[in-house]
Amino acid sequence: MTIGNDQSVDRRGFMIGSVATVGAAAALVTGTAQAQSGSTSAGLSAADGKGTVFTGDTIGGKPVISSLDVADLEPGKKHSFYFQGVQMPTGQHWYVSVIVAKGSGSGKRLGLISGVHGDEMSPVHTVQTVMNGLDPTSMSGTVIAVFDVSRPALEGMARRWPSSGRGIDLVDINRQFPGDENAPDAPSRHAGLLFNRLLRSNLDYAIDFHTAATGMDMTAFHLARMDLPEVRAMAELYPIDQIFDNAAEPGLLANALIDAGIPAFTPEIGRPRILDHDMIALFVEGTTNVLKHHGIVSGPIGRTSKDSNVFVADGMMPIIATHGGFVELLVGLNEAVQAGQKLAVQRNTFGEIVAEYNAPRSGEVGARRTDATAEPGTPIVFMIFDSASPVGGDALVE
Repeated sequence: MTIGNDQSVDRRGFMIGSVATVGAAAALVTGTAQAQSGSTSAGLSAADGKGTVFTGDTIGGKPVISSLDVADLEPGKKHSFYFQGVQMPTGQHWYVSVIVAKGSGSGKRLGLISGVHGDEMSPVHTVQTVMNGLDPTSMSGTVIAVFDVSRPALEGMARRWPSSGRGIDLVDINRQFPGDENAPDAPSRHAGLLFNRLLRSNLDYAIDFHTAATGMDMTAFHLARMDLPEVRAMAELYPIDQIFDNAAEPGLLANALIDAGIPAFTPEIGRPRILDHDMIALFVEGTTNVLKHHGIVSGPIGRTSKDSNVFVADGMMPIIATHGGFVELLVGLNEAVQAGQKLAVQRNTFGEIVAEYNAPRSGEVGARRTDATAEPGTPIVFMIFDSASPVGGDALVE
């Protein structure tokens, strides 16, 4: 999930400023090492005329690349690679799985990205399903699938990258894009490598798939910049429940792609840590619609947001736990709620009510907590709303 309580400046953010000198020194060392090894220098990618760079290694029969240029690839085929990401503390690399389906004819280039957070399983299966259904011999254009952006997080089915630079520092890589190949931390370097050498120069459009975070559940949902016509056109091709029209956090992959001139948005496929096949089917259908919209594959458009009567909201409000204790939720996903309506009750270990949580305004439930307990500061419910609609009266969150 790309929205939540990650807005404050934490210890890591504070420390980055204090190690700027170290980062500069690291950049010099990195440049020297790259020159000695013959690899491309920081920031260079296929767009700089380097083309696809093969390291000479293979893993499980699949070639390893450190840079991709889809123009190099044979048309009418699927190509599988491991992309060489940042190094681990052992000196080995984190490798990212990539499939390129290059059509027989020329056309648009679409990126399908998953695994930015390691607890998000349905996105991986969604992208796998779309790619398995493609026949490059009958395609016009190219589809690039990236399955496991944040490999160390995925290995532990955890949201954040466990960076070991200053002890274990849990870093949300979806606040790091477009990254920096010479940054003083591994996640930012990894983000920079992927953005510069795999994504930016090979995409015309992109979709970055996510789910709710661990401990939360979510509707069939998009985070999308609906003020951008090309983004809006793609987002509305999904038969889903809700769209949150918002730019959200800086550092999001979708925002970095937009800043680079690549229209992109972020579907959210329900619960984390599971394969939700009902949800997956909706997003496969919508993504197939996007492929048809861009002329990459042919065929009639399937169901869209018009068929699902999507609710488009431009506001989101988290209901935050004020106490510790056991939470009983009184509302479900997609439920329309009115200002003052009771959303949840919280009890201590004696069963005594310690807090009741009411809706501050009218709206719909976009996400809610699935874990039965919450400590102070934990989001319990996320409400979404249209700011043009009436608030519906004042209500206090107790």
